[in-house]
Amino acid sequence: MGQALGMIETIGLIGSIEAANVKICKYEKIEGGLVSIHVRGDVGAVQAAVDAAAQAARRVGQLAGVHVIPAPVEEIDEHILS
Repeated sequence: MGQALGMIETIGLIGSIEAANVKICKYEKIEGGLVSIHVRGDVGAVQAAVDAAAQAARRVGQLAGVHVIPAPVEEIDEHILS
């Protein structure tokens, strides 16, 4: 796919969607109010989106985790995004 993959997990939806020029490719509600959002785009846009969302989630004390994979292998989609 040639695009970076960014992941952010928050408690609740607040702060998890402060996206730049990225595509939200997966949104999943997990037990206990945990929300996982995966975005795709160029590395700079994905990093900016994840950083902005993490900062917003930290302000309300709800950040669970963030991760950006700049150049994921093509097979990752069938495992993470399915």
